[in-house]
Amino acid sequence: MISDAGDVREQVLQDMTLLANRVDALPNGRFVVQSHGAVGERNAQIFGRDGRRRRSFSMGRAIEFMMADRQNNLWSAYFDEGVYVDPISAAGLVRWDSGGNRLWGYLPPQGVQHIDTVYAFNAADTLAWASYYPTFPLLEVHANGYFHLRKNPVPGPSGMAVQGDQILMLGGGSRDRRDRLHSCHLTADEAVVIEEAELTMPNGTLVKRYARPVGRGSSLYLRGESVRQWYVLNMEHFTPTV
Repeated sequence: MISDAGDVREQVLQDMTLLANRVDALPNGRFVVQSHGAVGERNAQIFGRDGRRRRSFSMGRAIEFMMADRQNNLWSAYFDEGVYVDPISAAGLVRWDSGGNRLWGYLPPQGVQHIDTVYAFNAADTLAWASYYPTFPLLEVHANGYFHLRKNPVPGPSGMAVQGDQILMLGGGSRDRRDRLHSCHLTADEAVVIEEAELTMPNGTLVKRYARPVGRGSSLYLRGESVRQWYVLNMEHFTPTV
């Protein structure tokens, strides 16, 4: 575990039988670990703050994102190889409690295309955001099950950060636009691009290649050259240059 200050702490997880693909922290010092698995296989495990395994359960195949928030919500978003073959993954976006119990799955309204693959995801307390293939709407989901869809002018974003009625989307469109930041204002029906900018490293070089970004509330995290090196883009400090 690495804190914002760069401090590193080791936590030993006991009796873990998975080859970890994703891991995230749950409230009260607990952890959830997920691995690839066949349909119906128990490919997720929850560990207590003492490192002991508390539960194993099936989270579905082909998970693109797995993120927990501080309000005991655990979200899993999927891509097509799971959506079309696994009953759990079929919703495209699922919310669990911190004990691994499935509480909600996305069902689009009539006339709206179902999730094929979630391209960008953000989780904050009691709220999640997603943009998904093939039509890339902006999906806002509340922990109580209420959701709202907006038109999105940025097709295929790779990451997003959200603060109030403002959203920042990274990438979109062709591969040569992976460094583009789109600052948008949210209305009741759509996200409206206000400004665009190029994402650069602290030394000023353009960011053309990066691992899948992690969006948490108003912050967007991009991994550096190692798993211990992360760059944080916070919307509070974002000043775009057109």
